[in-house]
Amino acid sequence: VQLQASGGGLVQAGGSLRLSCSVSGSISSFNALGWYRQAPGKQRELVAAISSSSTGKTNIADSVKGRFTVSRDNANNTVYLQMSGLKVEDTAVYYCYARFLQLVPPTSHDYWGQGTLVTVSS
Repeated sequence: VQLQASGGGLVQAGGSLRLSCSVSGSISSFNALGWYRQAPGKQRELVAAISSSSTGKTNIADSVKGRFTVSRDNANNTVYLQMSGLKVEDTAVYYCYARFLQLVPPTSHDYWGQGTLVTVSS
């Protein structure tokens, strides 16, 4: 499984960007997909996740709630992160991931993209 993230770049505070993550396999075979980010000197944190089930349930970090949305396109095996109202503190490398939950034995298999840098200037 390969994940290819794209769409990062330099944007002014208040601006918008859309990140894309192309997955080599069918995204419907995963339990969840989404985005983490890691700012310089900080730990990687979950930004947004979306279930691959028909409900498309999402989980958005409090720090970006109301500004970021996550979505998926099953037909094109792509996951998106729409970011608006960007702040300087959103500057980070953004990583997409796909998670498969094995039941027996209970194991989480995570696959990661290479990361795309988002820089928000003041």
